[in-house]
Amino acid sequence: MAIKLQESLRAIFYAPFYVALAREAFRAEGVTIEFVSSPRPQDAAVRLMNGAVDVCWGGPMRVMDTYQNVPGCDIVSFAEVVTRDPFLLLGRTPKPNFRLADLLNVTLATVSEVPTPWMCLQHDLRIAGLDPDKVKRVAGQTMAENMAALQAGRVDVIQVFEPFPSLLLASNAAHIWYEQANRGPTSYTTFYARRGMLKERRDELKRMVRAIAKTEQWVAGASGSDIATAISRYFTDVPKPILDAACTRYKALGIWSTTPVMPRAGYDRLRDGLVSGGFVSPGATFEEAVDNSLAEEVVAGR
Repeated sequence: MAIKLQESLRAIFYAPFYVALAREAFRAEGVTIEFVSSPRPQDAAVRLMNGAVDVCWGGPMRVMDTYQNVPGCDIVSFAEVVTRDPFLLLGRTPKPNFRLADLLNVTLATVSEVPTPWMCLQHDLRIAGLDPDKVKRVAGQTMAENMAALQAGRVDVIQVFEPFPSLLLASNAAHIWYEQANRGPTSYTTFYARRGMLKERRDELKRMVRAIAKTEQWVAGASGSDIATAISRYFTDVPKPILDAACTRYKALGIWSTTPVMPRAGYDRLRDGLVSGGFVSPGATFEEAVDNSLAEEVVAGR
């Protein structure tokens, strides 16, 4: 029986997952995958809990949110793929010596599609001794709308993921102010499933982890252009030069894991941001929400 695998939304920073699908890495490990998409990002974990899908890829943020809001939640993250924050701040004017304090003097448009990027950024501000509430923030627009607002001069800086940065940079319409990946490990995307699934279909899930671990190694050795070529069928609306630039940037930023084992430091950094931003309280612990056993077995060659 096929494993029903769900993406939460279509995004270039998920590239290793699309590489695995395109290169038939799961089939090579003897696993049949039925690939589906969540109708809405916020429904991804709920669909897992109600049995509509078997495995999701997405943020541990969704796992923590489900623990807080769904009784009986037993979801665990079991293979990390995106280990750093893929969002960037782009401004209309150059800011080569950018400091987080500069955000107190501009109009910032943040991501509305998902909460994690702002949760992480507001925590960066708190760590720097700054009050996020003092930022003049536009919070209700999509990234596409924010890109248009930046170009029209209605906002000063926007928070976006690829391909928006590469599109803006290609037309000389913006400048990179801050790459959120540079804060360090922040566990951003994993496979996750219910604990019962890890017991009932452990062999298949271990094969999935082995497939993604091999894909992580392929991605680590590939060029940005190679990665873009591999995933291009999933991004037919993105011009190849832009997709090349996006994958090259993400590779340089080190956002993709080279091992499926999730580090505690990355998970705790994400949890701290979600807690300080009021998204969860107290937030599921690493022991509750992470099971590295399959990943550790794969890495050990077992």
